[in-house]
Amino acid sequence: MTRLRLGPVLRYVDWERGDTATVWVETDRPCTAEVVCADGGGGSAETFQISGHHYALIPVTGLRSGTSTTYEVLLGGDRVWPLPDAGFPPSTINTPRPGADAARITFGSCRWAAPAEGEKDPAGPDALDTLAARLAEHPDGTHTERPDYLLLLGDQVYADEISKATRRWLAARRDLREPPGVEVADYEEYTHLYDESWLDPEVRWLLSTVPTCMIFDDHDVIDDWNTSAAWVADMRATPWWRERILSGLMSYWVYQHLGNLSPAELAADEVYARVCAVPDGTDVLRDFTARADQDPATVRWSYRRDFGNVRLLMVDTRAARVLKEGARAMLDEDEARWLAEQALDDSRPYDHLLIGTSLPWLLPPLIHDAEGWNAALASGVRGTRWARFAEDLRRRSDLEHWAAFPASFERMARLIAEAGSGPAAPATVCVLSGDVHHAYVAEPTAWPDDARPDTAKVFQLTCSPVHNGIPSSIKLGFRFGWSATGQRLGRRLARHGRIGRPLLRWRRTGGPWFGNQLMTLTLRGRSAQLRLDQARQVRTGAGEAGGKGRSVTGARLVTAMTTDLTQE
Repeated sequence: MTRLRLGPVLRYVDWERGDTATVWVETDRPCTAEVVCADGGGGSAETFQISGHHYALIPVTGLRSGTSTTYEVLLGGDRVWPLPDAGFPPSTINTPRPGADAARITFGSCRWAAPAEGEKDPAGPDALDTLAARLAEHPDGTHTERPDYLLLLGDQVYADEISKATRRWLAARRDLREPPGVEVADYEEYTHLYDESWLDPEVRWLLSTVPTCMIFDDHDVIDDWNTSAAWVADMRATPWWRERILSGLMSYWVYQHLGNLSPAELAADEVYARVCAVPDGTDVLRDFTARADQDPATVRWSYRRDFGNVRLLMVDTRAARVLKEGARAMLDEDEARWLAEQALDDSRPYDHLLIGTSLPWLLPPLIHDAEGWNAALASGVRGTRWARFAEDLRRRSDLEHWAAFPASFERMARLIAEAGSGPAAPATVCVLSGDVHHAYVAEPTAWPDDARPDTAKVFQLTCSPVHNGIPSSIKLGFRFGWSATGQRLGRRLARHGRIGRPLLRWRRTGGPWFGNQLMTLTLRGRSAQLRLDQARQVRTGAGEAGGKGRSVTGARLVTAMTTDLTQE
Protein backbone atom coordinates (compact mmCIF):
# COMPACT_ATOMS: atom_id res chain seq x y z
CA MET A 1 0.00 0.00 0.00
CA THR A 2 1.32 3.43 -0.96
CA ARG A 3 1.93 5.64 2.08
CA LEU A 4 1.21 9.35 2.47
CA ARG A 5 4.53 10.78 3.71
CA LEU A 6 3.47 14.41 4.02
CA GLY A 7 0.36 16.48 3.49
CA PRO A 8 -2.25 16.94 2.30
CA VAL A 9 -1.66 20.68 2.06
CA LEU A 10 -4.55 22.74 0.71
CA ARG A 11 -3.00 25.47 -1.42
CA TYR A 12 -4.90 27.38 -4.11
CA VAL A 13 -8.66 27.98 -3.82
CA ASP A 14 -10.29 29.84 -6.70
CA TRP A 15 -12.09 33.08 -5.79
CA GLU A 16 -13.50 33.93 -9.18
CA ARG A 17 -15.87 31.00 -9.65
CA GLY A 18 -15.38 29.14 -6.38
CA ASP A 19 -15.15 25.77 -8.13
CA THR A 20 -11.41 24.89 -8.17
CA ALA A 21 -8.63 24.14 -5.67
CA THR A 22 -5.26 22.39 -5.51
CA VAL A 23 -3.99 19.92 -2.90
CA TRP A 24 -0.28 19.03 -2.48
CA VAL A 25 0.94 15.65 -1.22
CA GLU A 26 4.17 13.70 -0.83
CA THR A 27 4.03 9.89 -1.15
CA ASP A 28 6.51 7.08 -0.57
CA ARG A 29 6.37 5.71 -4.14
CA PRO A 30 5.01 6.59 -7.60
CA CYS A 31 1.23 6.45 -7.80
CA THR A 32 -1.96 8.17 -8.85
CA ALA A 33 -3.00 10.62 -6.13
CA GLU A 34 -6.69 11.48 -5.86
CA VAL A 35 -8.85 13.91 -3.93
CA VAL A 36 -12.49 12.89 -3.46
CA CYS A 37 -14.89 15.49 -2.06
CA ALA A 38 -18.15 14.74 -0.30
CA ASP A 39 -20.06 17.10 -2.63
CA GLY A 40 -18.92 15.27 -5.75
CA GLY A 41 -15.87 17.36 -6.65
CA GLY A 42 -12.42 15.89 -6.97
CA GLY A 43 -9.40 15.30 -9.14
CA SER A 44 -6.29 13.22 -9.64
CA ALA A 45 -2.65 13.59 -10.67
CA GLU A 46 0.31 11.32 -11.27
CA THR A 47 3.23 11.84 -8.91
CA PHE A 48 6.51 13.32 -10.10
CA GLN A 49 9.92 12.44 -8.68
CA ILE A 50 12.68 14.67 -7.31
CA SER A 51 15.79 13.09 -5.78
CA GLY A 52 13.95 9.88 -4.88
CA HIS A 53 10.92 11.65 -3.39
CA HIS A 54 7.45 11.55 -4.94
CA TYR A 55 5.01 14.46 -5.05
CA ALA A 56 1.72 15.45 -6.62
CA LEU A 57 -0.19 18.70 -6.89
CA ILE A 58 -3.77 17.61 -7.42
CA PRO A 59 -6.20 19.95 -9.23
CA VAL A 60 -9.63 19.67 -7.62
CA THR A 61 -12.57 20.65 -9.82
CA GLY A 62 -16.35 20.46 -9.63
CA LEU A 63 -16.58 22.28 -6.30
CA ARG A 64 -19.67 24.30 -5.50
CA SER A 65 -19.17 27.97 -4.68
CA GLY A 66 -20.12 29.26 -1.25
CA THR A 67 -19.94 25.82 0.39
CA SER A 68 -17.77 23.75 2.71
CA THR A 69 -17.04 20.17 1.67
CA THR A 70 -15.02 17.47 3.38
CA TYR A 71 -12.49 15.55 1.32
CA GLU A 72 -10.42 12.37 1.36
CA VAL A 73 -7.07 11.55 -0.25
CA LEU A 74 -6.57 8.27 -2.08
CA LEU A 75 -3.21 6.88 -3.25
CA GLY A 76 -3.39 4.09 -5.78
CA GLY A 77 -7.07 3.70 -4.94
CA ASP A 78 -6.51 3.31 -1.17
CA ARG A 79 -7.75 5.92 1.29
CA VAL A 80 -4.85 7.44 3.24
CA TRP A 81 -6.48 10.62 4.57
CA PRO A 82 -8.03 11.36 7.02
CA LEU A 83 -5.70 9.41 9.28
CA PRO A 84 -7.45 6.89 11.54
CA ASP A 85 -7.95 8.16 15.10
CA ALA A 86 -6.33 11.49 14.23
CA GLY A 87 -8.39 13.39 16.77
CA PHE A 88 -9.21 16.23 14.38
CA PRO A 89 -12.32 17.02 12.36
CA PRO A 90 -12.39 16.02 8.68
CA SER A 91 -10.40 18.29 6.37
CA THR A 92 -12.56 20.65 4.36
CA ILE A 93 -12.35 22.89 1.32
CA ASN A 94 -14.32 26.10 1.79
CA THR A 95 -15.19 28.00 -1.38
CA PRO A 96 -16.33 31.65 -1.61
CA ARG A 97 -19.50 32.86 -3.22
CA PRO A 98 -19.01 34.56 -6.60
CA GLY A 99 -18.82 38.28 -5.97
CA ALA A 100 -17.95 37.84 -2.29
CA ASP A 101 -16.92 41.19 -0.79
CA ALA A 102 -15.40 39.87 2.43
CA ALA A 103 -12.14 38.05 3.13
CA ARG A 104 -10.36 37.04 6.32
CA ILE A 105 -6.56 36.85 5.93
CA THR A 106 -4.31 35.54 8.72
CA PHE A 107 -0.56 36.06 8.44
CA GLY A 108 2.75 35.63 10.21
CA SER A 109 6.30 34.38 9.68
CA CYS A 110 9.28 32.70 11.29
CA ARG A 111 8.24 29.25 12.45
CA TRP A 112 10.98 27.19 14.02
CA ALA A 113 9.95 23.51 14.10
CA ALA A 114 8.47 22.31 17.38
CA PRO A 115 10.70 20.07 19.53
CA ALA A 116 10.01 16.40 19.99
CA GLU A 117 7.06 15.51 22.21
CA GLY A 118 7.94 15.57 25.89
CA GLU A 119 10.66 18.23 25.61
CA LYS A 120 10.22 21.67 27.10
CA ASP A 121 9.60 24.10 24.25
CA PRO A 122 12.19 26.89 24.52
CA ALA A 123 10.20 29.09 22.13
CA GLY A 124 6.88 28.76 23.94
CA PRO A 125 3.51 27.73 22.45
CA ASP A 126 3.31 27.55 18.67
CA ALA A 127 0.77 30.02 17.23
CA LEU A 128 -0.15 27.64 14.38
CA ASP A 129 -0.80 24.81 16.85
CA THR A 130 -3.11 27.05 18.86
CA LEU A 131 -4.86 28.29 15.71
CA ALA A 132 -5.50 24.66 14.77
CA ALA A 133 -6.91 23.97 18.23
CA ARG A 134 -9.26 26.95 17.92
CA LEU A 135 -10.55 25.91 14.50
CA ALA A 136 -10.94 22.26 15.53
CA GLU A 137 -13.59 23.34 18.04
CA HIS A 138 -16.03 23.38 15.09
CA PRO A 139 -15.96 19.93 13.46
CA ASP A 140 -18.02 21.07 10.46
CA GLY A 141 -15.17 23.33 9.30
CA THR A 142 -17.20 26.54 9.63
CA HIS A 143 -15.61 28.21 12.66
CA THR A 144 -16.60 31.87 12.63
CA GLU A 145 -12.93 32.91 12.87
CA ARG A 146 -11.62 30.49 10.24
CA PRO A 147 -9.24 32.32 7.87
CA ASP A 148 -10.06 32.29 4.19
CA TYR A 149 -6.31 32.21 3.58
CA LEU A 150 -3.18 31.81 5.68
CA LEU A 151 -0.16 33.82 4.48
CA LEU A 152 3.25 32.48 5.57
CA LEU A 153 5.67 35.33 5.01
CA GLY A 154 9.02 33.58 5.25
CA ASP A 155 11.24 31.30 7.31
CA GLN A 156 8.90 28.35 6.95
CA VAL A 157 11.96 26.19 7.71
CA TYR A 158 15.30 27.05 9.30
CA ALA A 159 18.16 25.58 7.30
CA ASP A 160 20.75 27.12 9.61
CA GLU A 161 19.09 26.75 13.04
CA ILE A 162 18.13 23.13 13.49
CA SER A 163 16.47 21.34 16.39
CA LYS A 164 18.20 18.81 18.64
CA ALA A 165 16.26 16.01 16.97
CA THR A 166 17.44 17.09 13.51
CA ARG A 167 21.00 17.42 14.77
CA ARG A 168 20.91 13.79 15.91
CA TRP A 169 19.47 12.78 12.52
CA LEU A 170 22.24 14.65 10.68
CA ALA A 171 24.92 13.16 12.92
CA ALA A 172 23.76 9.67 11.95
CA ARG A 173 24.03 10.66 8.28
CA ARG A 174 27.37 12.52 8.06
CA ASP A 175 30.28 13.95 10.06
CA LEU A 176 29.09 17.23 11.59
CA ARG A 177 32.68 18.37 11.99
CA GLU A 178 32.75 18.90 8.22
CA PRO A 179 31.16 22.07 6.74
CA PRO A 180 28.40 23.12 6.86
CA GLY A 181 28.31 21.38 10.23
CA VAL A 182 25.00 21.61 12.09
CA GLU A 183 23.15 23.08 9.14
CA VAL A 184 21.41 21.32 6.27
CA ALA A 185 23.64 20.51 3.32
CA ASP A 186 21.54 19.00 0.53
CA TYR A 187 18.05 18.29 -0.78
CA GLU A 188 17.54 15.18 1.35
CA GLU A 189 18.25 17.17 4.50
CA TYR A 190 15.81 19.87 3.39
CA THR A 191 13.10 17.23 3.05
CA HIS A 192 13.74 16.30 6.67
CA LEU A 193 13.13 19.92 7.72
CA TYR A 194 9.74 19.92 6.00
CA ASP A 195 8.90 16.56 7.57
CA GLU A 196 9.74 17.92 11.01
CA SER A 197 7.72 21.08 10.47
CA TRP A 198 4.66 19.83 8.59
CA LEU A 199 4.20 16.47 10.37
CA ASP A 200 3.40 18.29 13.59
CA PRO A 201 -0.18 16.92 14.04
CA GLU A 202 -1.88 20.26 14.62
CA VAL A 203 -0.02 21.97 11.78
CA ARG A 204 -0.62 19.04 9.44
CA TRP A 205 -4.38 19.23 10.00
CA LEU A 206 -4.38 23.04 9.78
CA LEU A 207 -2.55 23.04 6.43
CA SER A 208 -4.98 20.43 5.13
CA THR A 209 -8.01 22.62 5.76
CA VAL A 210 -6.93 26.27 5.41
CA PRO A 211 -5.46 27.35 2.03
CA THR A 212 -2.02 28.93 2.14
CA CYS A 213 0.14 31.42 0.26
CA MET A 214 3.89 31.26 0.95
CA ILE A 215 7.07 33.18 0.19
CA PHE A 216 10.63 32.57 1.36
CA ASP A 217 12.89 34.67 3.55
CA ASP A 218 16.53 34.23 4.47
CA HIS A 219 16.43 31.26 6.87
CA ASP A 220 14.71 29.14 4.22
CA VAL A 221 18.22 29.21 2.73
CA ILE A 222 20.60 30.88 5.24
CA ASP A 223 20.62 33.87 7.57
CA ASP A 224 21.04 37.18 5.68
CA TRP A 225 20.76 35.49 2.30
CA ASN A 226 21.83 37.99 -0.40
CA THR A 227 22.81 40.75 2.01
CA SER A 228 25.42 42.27 -0.32
CA ALA A 229 27.60 41.62 -3.34
CA ALA A 230 30.56 40.90 -1.06
CA TRP A 231 28.46 38.40 0.91
CA VAL A 232 27.51 36.56 -2.30
CA ALA A 233 31.13 36.46 -3.48
CA ASP A 234 32.26 35.03 -0.15
CA MET A 235 29.54 32.37 -0.15
CA ARG A 236 30.19 31.31 -3.74
CA ALA A 237 33.83 30.76 -2.80
CA THR A 238 32.71 28.35 -0.07
CA PRO A 239 32.82 24.71 -1.24
CA TRP A 240 29.49 23.64 0.33
CA TRP A 241 27.47 26.69 -0.77
CA ARG A 242 26.49 25.59 -4.28
CA GLU A 243 24.78 22.43 -3.03
CA ARG A 244 23.07 24.43 -0.28
CA ILE A 245 21.63 27.15 -2.50
CA LEU A 246 20.49 24.73 -5.21
CA SER A 247 18.89 22.42 -2.65
CA GLY A 248 17.22 25.36 -0.92
CA LEU A 249 15.69 26.64 -4.15
CA MET A 250 14.75 23.15 -5.33
CA SER A 251 12.95 22.34 -2.09
CA TYR A 252 11.24 25.74 -2.09
CA TRP A 253 9.99 25.10 -5.64
CA VAL A 254 8.58 21.70 -4.65
CA TYR A 255 7.20 22.37 -1.18
CA GLN A 256 6.12 26.01 -1.42
CA HIS A 257 6.27 27.64 -4.87
CA LEU A 258 4.19 25.15 -6.87
CA GLY A 259 1.23 25.54 -4.54
CA ASN A 260 1.28 29.32 -4.99
CA LEU A 261 0.28 28.82 -8.63
CA SER A 262 -3.25 28.53 -9.98
CA PRO A 263 -4.15 25.53 -12.16
CA ALA A 264 -3.91 27.77 -15.23
CA GLU A 265 -0.45 28.99 -14.17
CA LEU A 266 0.64 25.42 -13.53
CA ALA A 267 -0.55 24.38 -16.98
CA ALA A 268 1.60 27.12 -18.53
CA ASP A 269 4.69 26.42 -16.40
CA GLU A 270 7.40 24.91 -18.63
CA VAL A 271 9.57 23.67 -15.77
CA TYR A 272 6.63 21.89 -14.12
CA ALA A 273 5.73 20.26 -17.44
CA ARG A 274 9.30 19.08 -18.01
CA VAL A 275 9.60 17.70 -14.46
CA CYS A 276 6.34 15.78 -14.85
CA ALA A 277 7.35 14.42 -18.28
CA VAL A 278 10.42 12.47 -17.14
CA PRO A 279 10.85 9.56 -14.70
CA ASP A 280 13.02 11.68 -12.43
CA GLY A 281 12.95 15.50 -12.65
CA THR A 282 15.98 16.14 -10.45
CA ASP A 283 18.29 17.26 -13.24
CA VAL A 284 15.61 19.45 -14.81
CA LEU A 285 14.93 21.19 -11.52
CA ARG A 286 18.60 21.45 -10.63
CA ASP A 287 19.39 23.15 -13.94
CA PHE A 288 16.47 25.53 -13.43
CA THR A 289 17.53 26.57 -9.94
CA ALA A 290 21.16 26.95 -11.01
CA ARG A 291 20.04 29.47 -13.63
CA ALA A 292 17.77 31.17 -11.09
CA ASP A 293 20.65 31.59 -8.66
CA GLN A 294 22.99 33.02 -11.30
CA ASP A 295 20.38 35.22 -12.98
CA PRO A 296 17.27 36.00 -10.89
CA ALA A 297 15.56 37.47 -13.97
CA THR A 298 15.04 33.92 -15.28
CA VAL A 299 12.34 33.22 -12.69
CA ARG A 300 9.60 35.14 -10.87
CA TRP A 301 8.90 33.90 -7.38
CA SER A 302 6.49 36.82 -6.75
CA TYR A 303 2.82 36.32 -7.54
CA ARG A 304 -0.64 37.88 -7.37
CA ARG A 305 -3.87 36.63 -5.83
CA ASP A 306 -7.27 38.34 -5.91
CA PHE A 307 -9.75 37.49 -3.17
CA GLY A 308 -12.86 39.21 -4.44
CA ASN A 309 -12.28 42.89 -3.74
CA VAL A 310 -8.88 42.24 -2.11
CA ARG A 311 -5.66 42.14 -4.12
CA LEU A 312 -2.60 40.39 -2.69
CA LEU A 313 0.86 40.88 -4.18
CA MET A 314 3.44 38.53 -2.65
CA VAL A 315 6.87 39.96 -3.37
CA ASP A 316 10.25 38.24 -3.53
CA THR A 317 12.61 40.44 -1.51
CA ARG A 318 15.48 37.92 -1.39
CA ALA A 319 16.35 36.42 -4.76
CA ALA A 320 15.36 39.46 -6.87
CA ARG A 321 17.85 41.88 -5.31
CA VAL A 322 20.43 43.96 -7.14
CA LEU A 323 23.53 43.95 -4.93
CA LYS A 324 26.13 45.96 -6.85
CA GLU A 325 27.29 48.85 -4.66
CA GLY A 326 26.06 52.12 -6.07
CA ALA A 327 23.11 50.42 -7.76
CA ARG A 328 21.62 48.39 -4.90
CA ALA A 329 17.91 47.63 -5.19
CA MET A 330 15.56 45.41 -3.21
CA LEU A 331 13.91 44.41 -6.51
CA ASP A 332 15.55 44.25 -9.92
CA GLU A 333 14.00 46.40 -12.64
CA ASP A 334 11.84 43.65 -14.08
CA GLU A 335 10.49 42.72 -10.65
CA ALA A 336 9.84 46.34 -9.69
CA ARG A 337 8.01 46.90 -12.98
CA TRP A 338 5.87 43.80 -12.38
CA LEU A 339 4.95 45.01 -8.90
CA ALA A 340 3.89 48.41 -10.23
CA GLU A 341 1.86 46.89 -13.05
CA GLN A 342 -0.03 44.63 -10.67
CA ALA A 343 -0.65 47.35 -8.08
CA LEU A 344 -1.88 49.85 -10.67
CA ASP A 345 -3.89 47.41 -12.81
CA ASP A 346 -7.36 48.98 -12.83
CA SER A 347 -8.98 46.49 -15.20
CA ARG A 348 -10.41 44.86 -12.09
CA PRO A 349 -11.09 47.42 -9.32
CA TYR A 350 -10.32 46.39 -5.75
CA ASP A 351 -10.99 47.85 -2.30
CA HIS A 352 -7.84 46.73 -0.47
CA LEU A 353 -4.25 46.22 -1.61
CA LEU A 354 -2.05 43.86 0.40
CA ILE A 355 1.67 43.82 -0.35
CA GLY A 356 3.29 40.78 1.22
CA THR A 357 7.01 41.35 1.73
CA SER A 358 8.90 39.26 4.26
CA LEU A 359 10.94 42.30 5.32
CA PRO A 360 9.18 45.33 6.86
CA TRP A 361 9.04 48.44 4.72
CA LEU A 362 8.61 50.78 7.72
CA LEU A 363 10.95 50.00 10.61
CA PRO A 364 11.49 51.79 13.93
CA PRO A 365 12.99 55.14 12.82
CA LEU A 366 16.35 54.60 14.54
CA ILE A 367 16.79 51.26 12.78
CA HIS A 368 15.69 52.76 9.46
CA ASP A 369 18.28 55.53 9.73
CA ALA A 370 20.96 53.10 10.94
CA GLU A 371 20.43 50.88 7.89
CA GLY A 372 20.54 53.85 5.53
CA TRP A 373 23.70 55.11 7.23
CA ASN A 374 25.27 51.68 6.96
CA ALA A 375 24.37 51.37 3.27
CA ALA A 376 25.89 54.79 2.56
CA LEU A 377 29.13 53.93 4.35
CA ALA A 378 29.37 50.56 2.58
CA SER A 379 29.06 52.35 -0.75
CA GLY A 380 32.19 54.34 0.11
CA VAL A 381 30.89 57.84 0.95
CA ARG A 382 33.45 58.10 3.78
CA GLY A 383 36.25 56.03 2.31
CA THR A 384 37.38 52.43 2.21
CA ARG A 385 37.99 51.98 5.95
CA TRP A 386 34.43 53.00 6.75
CA ALA A 387 33.20 50.81 3.89
CA ARG A 388 34.93 47.73 5.33
CA PHE A 389 33.52 48.51 8.77
CA ALA A 390 30.01 48.94 7.34
CA GLU A 391 30.12 45.66 5.40
CA ASP A 392 31.11 43.77 8.53
CA LEU A 393 28.45 45.56 10.60
CA ARG A 394 25.58 44.89 8.22
CA ARG A 395 26.36 41.17 8.22
CA ARG A 396 26.64 41.00 12.00
CA SER A 397 23.53 43.11 12.64
CA ASP A 398 21.16 42.07 9.81
CA LEU A 399 21.08 45.57 8.30
CA GLU A 400 19.46 44.56 5.02
CA HIS A 401 15.78 45.60 5.09
CA TRP A 402 14.10 48.07 2.71
CA ALA A 403 15.89 50.92 4.51
CA ALA A 404 19.22 49.46 3.41
CA PHE A 405 18.08 49.94 -0.19
CA PRO A 406 17.09 53.65 -0.04
CA ALA A 407 16.11 54.02 -3.70
CA SER A 408 13.83 50.98 -3.42
CA PHE A 409 12.30 52.31 -0.21
CA GLU A 410 11.40 55.56 -1.97
CA ARG A 411 10.18 53.77 -5.07
CA MET A 412 7.84 51.68 -2.92
CA ALA A 413 6.56 54.83 -1.21
CA ARG A 414 5.76 56.48 -4.53
CA LEU A 415 4.08 53.35 -5.85
CA ILE A 416 1.90 53.09 -2.74
CA ALA A 417 0.99 56.77 -3.05
CA GLU A 418 0.02 56.32 -6.69
CA ALA A 419 -1.97 53.15 -6.01
CA GLY A 420 -3.74 54.89 -3.12
CA SER A 421 -4.86 57.92 -5.13
CA GLY A 422 -7.74 58.67 -7.45
CA PRO A 423 -11.45 57.81 -7.62
CA ALA A 424 -10.81 54.06 -8.10
CA ALA A 425 -8.19 53.81 -5.34
CA PRO A 426 -8.53 51.19 -2.59
CA ALA A 427 -9.58 52.08 0.94
CA THR A 428 -6.37 50.66 2.39
CA VAL A 429 -2.87 49.71 1.30
CA CYS A 430 -1.33 47.35 3.84
CA VAL A 431 2.27 46.15 3.73
CA LEU A 432 2.35 42.75 5.45
CA SER A 433 5.72 41.68 6.85
CA GLY A 434 7.48 39.50 9.40
CA ASP A 435 11.19 38.73 9.99
CA VAL A 436 11.86 40.95 13.04
CA HIS A 437 10.39 38.66 15.74
CA HIS A 438 7.84 41.09 17.10
CA ALA A 439 4.64 42.75 15.93
CA TYR A 440 3.65 46.36 15.43
CA VAL A 441 1.45 48.69 13.40
CA ALA A 442 2.96 51.79 11.77
CA GLU A 443 1.33 54.56 9.70
CA PRO A 444 2.92 57.25 7.53
CA THR A 445 2.22 60.72 8.91
CA ALA A 446 3.86 62.97 6.32
CA TRP A 447 4.30 62.46 2.57
CA PRO A 448 6.03 64.64 -0.01
CA ASP A 449 3.71 66.88 -2.00
CA ASP A 450 4.40 65.00 -5.23
CA ALA A 451 3.74 61.55 -3.72
CA ARG A 452 0.79 61.60 -1.37
CA PRO A 453 -2.12 59.09 -1.40
CA ASP A 454 -5.37 61.06 -1.46
CA THR A 455 -7.75 58.14 -0.86
CA ALA A 456 -6.19 55.06 0.75
CA LYS A 457 -5.03 54.73 4.32
CA VAL A 458 -1.57 53.16 4.44
CA PHE A 459 -0.29 50.74 7.09
CA GLN A 460 2.79 48.69 7.84
CA LEU A 461 1.52 45.53 9.57
CA THR A 462 4.39 43.46 10.93
CA CYS A 463 3.82 40.12 12.68
CA SER A 464 6.38 37.53 13.73
CA PRO A 465 7.29 35.06 15.01
CA VAL A 466 4.81 32.25 14.66
CA HIS A 467 7.11 30.10 16.80
CA ASN A 468 10.51 31.45 17.82
CA GLY A 469 12.14 33.68 20.38
CA ILE A 470 13.87 37.02 20.77
CA PRO A 471 16.58 38.03 23.30
CA SER A 472 15.65 40.66 25.88
CA SER A 473 18.41 42.94 24.59
CA ILE A 474 16.84 42.96 21.12
CA LYS A 475 13.42 43.72 22.63
CA LEU A 476 14.90 46.76 24.34
CA GLY A 477 16.55 47.81 21.08
CA PHE A 478 13.29 47.72 19.14
CA ARG A 479 11.49 49.70 21.85
CA PHE A 480 14.30 52.25 21.91
CA GLY A 481 14.15 52.50 18.11
CA TRP A 482 10.69 54.08 18.31
CA SER A 483 11.59 56.52 21.11
CA ALA A 484 12.27 60.22 20.62
CA THR A 485 15.84 59.73 21.85
CA GLY A 486 16.31 56.87 19.41
CA GLN A 487 15.01 58.97 16.55
CA ARG A 488 17.45 61.78 17.38
CA LEU A 489 20.31 59.28 17.42
CA GLY A 490 19.15 57.97 14.04
CA ARG A 491 19.25 61.45 12.54
CA ARG A 492 22.84 61.88 13.76
CA LEU A 493 23.82 58.64 12.04
CA ALA A 494 22.09 59.79 8.85
CA ARG A 495 24.04 63.04 8.88
CA HIS A 496 27.29 61.14 9.34
CA GLY A 497 26.37 58.99 6.35
CA ARG A 498 25.56 62.15 4.35
CA ILE A 499 22.01 61.07 3.66
CA GLY A 500 18.95 63.27 3.88
CA ARG A 501 15.68 62.67 5.66
CA PRO A 502 13.51 59.79 4.45
CA LEU A 503 10.96 60.61 1.79
CA LEU A 504 8.18 60.29 4.36
CA ARG A 505 7.71 60.14 8.12
CA TRP A 506 5.74 57.56 10.08
CA ARG A 507 4.74 56.67 13.61
CA ARG A 508 3.96 53.52 15.52
CA THR A 509 0.23 53.19 16.25
CA GLY A 510 0.26 49.73 17.78
CA GLY A 511 2.75 47.57 19.67
CA PRO A 512 5.42 46.49 19.93
CA TRP A 513 4.12 43.05 20.93
CA PHE A 514 6.48 40.18 21.70
CA GLY A 515 5.67 36.47 21.69
CA ASN A 516 4.42 33.84 19.27
CA GLN A 517 1.57 35.46 17.36
CA LEU A 518 -0.58 35.89 14.28
CA MET A 519 -2.36 38.89 12.79
CA THR A 520 -5.72 38.63 11.05
CA LEU A 521 -7.22 41.15 8.64
CA THR A 522 -10.99 40.99 8.18
CA LEU A 523 -11.89 42.94 5.05
CA ARG A 524 -15.55 43.66 4.27
CA GLY A 525 -16.39 46.07 1.49
CA ARG A 526 -14.16 49.06 2.18
CA SER A 527 -13.76 48.39 5.89
CA ALA A 528 -10.73 46.71 7.47
CA GLN A 529 -10.42 45.28 10.97
CA LEU A 530 -7.13 44.03 12.41
CA ARG A 531 -6.69 41.54 15.24
CA LEU A 532 -3.52 40.27 16.93
CA ASP A 533 -3.68 36.87 18.62
CA GLN A 534 -0.89 35.51 20.80
CA ALA A 535 -0.20 31.90 21.76
CA ARG A 536 -0.09 31.75 25.54
CA GLN A 537 -0.18 29.22 28.32
CA VAL A 538 -3.43 29.82 30.18
CA ARG A 539 -5.30 28.18 33.05
CA THR A 540 -8.88 27.36 32.21
CA GLY A 541 -11.73 26.65 34.57
CA ALA A 542 -13.01 23.12 35.01
CA GLY A 543 -16.24 23.82 33.19
CA GLU A 544 -14.47 25.40 30.22
CA ALA A 545 -11.82 22.71 29.97
CA GLY A 546 -14.15 19.82 30.64
CA GLY A 547 -12.29 18.80 33.81
CA LYS A 548 -13.71 17.49 37.12
CA GLY A 549 -13.50 20.47 39.42
CA ARG A 550 -9.91 21.25 38.44
CA SER A 551 -8.28 23.96 36.38
CA VAL A 552 -6.18 22.94 33.40
CA THR A 553 -3.11 24.63 31.92
CA GLY A 554 -2.85 24.66 28.14
CA ALA A 555 -1.83 26.75 25.16
CA ARG A 556 -4.44 28.94 23.52
CA LEU A 557 -4.69 31.88 21.19
CA VAL A 558 -5.48 34.97 23.22
CA THR A 559 -6.55 38.19 21.52
CA ALA A 560 -4.13 40.96 22.47
CA MET A 561 -5.45 43.73 20.18
CA THR A 562 -8.30 44.59 17.85
CA THR A 563 -8.66 47.79 15.87
CA ASP A 564 -10.62 49.22 12.96
CA LEU A 565 -8.06 50.42 10.43
CA THR A 566 -10.59 52.35 8.38
CA GLN A 567 -12.29 54.19 11.22
CA GLU A 568 -11.62 57.92 11.14
